[in-house]
Amino acid sequence: MAEKIWKIEKIKYCEHAAREIAIENQVVYPAENLPDQSPRIIAHRCSNALECNALDKAACVLCGTNPDLDPV
Repeated sequence: MAEKIWKIEKIKYCEHAAREIAIENQVVYPAENLPDQSPRIIAHRCSNALECNALDKAACVLCGTNPDLDPV
C-alpha cells in the first residue's frame, strides 16, 4: 500500500508571519510491490497557514489567500 507523509522542504523566515515557518510537501511513496516508481509530491503547505488565515490581509498561495505570492 502506498504511504503518504509530510516532509519539510525548507525552513525560512516569513515576513508576513514575522517568524520562521516550514514549507512542507506531501510525498507519496509507492507500494512495496512497485519499487521502480519514484516518490511523488502531491501537495504543499505552510506550517503557519492557520495563523495567517486568521489575519486581515492576504498572505500567500500556501495559505490559499493570495495566488500571486508563491514563497517556494
